[in-house]
Amino acid sequence: MLQIPMWKRILIWATCALGLLFAMPNLFYDRVERHNDAVAALETGPRSAALEEDRAGWPSFLPSFLINLGLDLRGGAHLLAEVRVSDVYADRIDGMWPSVRDRLASERAIVGAVRRIPSDDPGELRVRVGNPATIDQAAAFVRELAQPTQSLTGFTQARDLDVRVDGDEIVVTLSDAERQATDERTMRLSLEIIRRRVDEAGTREPTIQRQGADRILIQVPGIGSAEELKALIGTTARLTFHPVVSVTSNPDEIPGPRQVIYPSLDEPGTLYILEQTPVVTGEQLVDAQPGQDQNNRPAVNFRFNPAGGRAFGLYTAENIGNPFAIVLDGQVVSAPVIQSHIPGGSGIITGRFTVEETSRLAVLLRSGALPAEMDFLEERTVGPELGQDSIDAGRIAAIVAMVAVLVFMVASYGIFGVIANIALVLNVSMIFALLSLIGATLTLPGIAGIVLTIGMAVDATVLIFERIREEMRTAKGPARAIELGYEKALSAILDANITTFITALILFAMGSGPVRGFAVTLGLGIITSVFTALMVTRLMMVLYFERARPKTLAI
Repeated sequence: MLQIPMWKRILIWATCALGLLFAMPNLFYDRVERHNDAVAALETGPRSAALEEDRAGWPSFLPSFLINLGLDLRGGAHLLAEVRVSDVYADRIDGMWPSVRDRLASERAIVGAVRRIPSDDPGELRVRVGNPATIDQAAAFVRELAQPTQSLTGFTQARDLDVRVDGDEIVVTLSDAERQATDERTMRLSLEIIRRRVDEAGTREPTIQRQGADRILIQVPGIGSAEELKALIGTTARLTFHPVVSVTSNPDEIPGPRQVIYPSLDEPGTLYILEQTPVVTGEQLVDAQPGQDQNNRPAVNFRFNPAGGRAFGLYTAENIGNPFAIVLDGQVVSAPVIQSHIPGGSGIITGRFTVEETSRLAVLLRSGALPAEMDFLEERTVGPELGQDSIDAGRIAAIVAMVAVLVFMVASYGIFGVIANIALVLNVSMIFALLSLIGATLTLPGIAGIVLTIGMAVDATVLIFERIREEMRTAKGPARAIELGYEKALSAILDANITTFITALILFAMGSGPVRGFAVTLGLGIITSVFTALMVTRLMMVLYFERARPKTLAI
């Protein structure tokens, strides 16, 4: 019999009502967006009349979930960056020198004096010992420092160092396995740090993806320009602390071996000659917050982890009265004289900063140092006007598709076409509701997916109506014809939609960016289309039949 239990009717109508309710905020996008931004700002910052007004612009008892607009709709910045993964090799090898020196120094009676030799290749460490006859034995001592290579899945049998003898010198380089693992770690760390920095800046739904072996795609909707995005992520924000050798104003002065020369950030023309190997690095930093110094000038407070704190405290205890340079991205921010032992691993960076600069510096330091420099191969700014043009074009396409389908269904099926059209409107609203609930990002391909779904949504309904027509020719009566129409069309509807859904899953798994956006809207559209075709239209057909009790169906 053509019957639907009351509990099922209530559940179907409740689902449709929720779909309309959660899709509704997208009709008032700007107002709801300002409300959401104001709520977030009031939770973390001071109150203001403007924020209170924006928050009151949308009732708090209504849902405020929105679809995030992608770069091609909202406008924003696009960057393609290439990471200099080879730079990390030089840093790793340079960091091995203290360990190599200490290991050979402990065997001074055998190998003699130990001296580092300059090398044309920054990725290798060359060491000469005082007793050339024991060079092979000295190399064996250095090989003891090698550790198993750690890949992303765990430790391997390969060692991280290659140690060989070249004449009277020991040459230390990273092994091929370690270089591959280092490349992978560098890319993973770069992705994570860029994502952290962009998230700290409060942008909406950025796209940060790895492309190829050493490139990263960064797309951030809503940001002003590519230059602004580069300013946020393009610097390494590398913080190091070096012992000061001397201060000079001669730009032609050549530093000694294992020394570097950096300019002063605050004092133009002043140059600092520093020991190349830092005592502590920003990698050991665990927190950085904007604050003020003792003269109430903007500054940045920082804190090291236990290992960095111990090294920082030990050095300050042994070097009271000596200057100590704080270096940020190759510039000496300040070089204070150590007045006393600084335990606890905390300190302050002072300079000629503005409040805005200290906030930005704190974000960069707190989100970590990029492990390597980046070269920007492609940069593009998408203006909001172009994004609005895309939205308008997508809206026109959706309206044209919707109107065409509505007219066709009414012309083909009469009152039953009206039922199909109501189900189609509910279907589209549920797609928007689901996209809003999961916080999906809508792009131009996503709009194409919705437009395609509008055409596909009536496909199942057409199958059902045509099957009902065939059953009416057997004179089984309207009720039985409707029931058999739904039963016999079910297998064809499921087959068609399941295969399309599998295609959407493959696109989502294998694709990236806009392709995944298309797959999401297509997949959700299939789910809602099946629900509205099998449940919503059937319920409306039952209600129509119960009220009209027709002797035949005008289909």
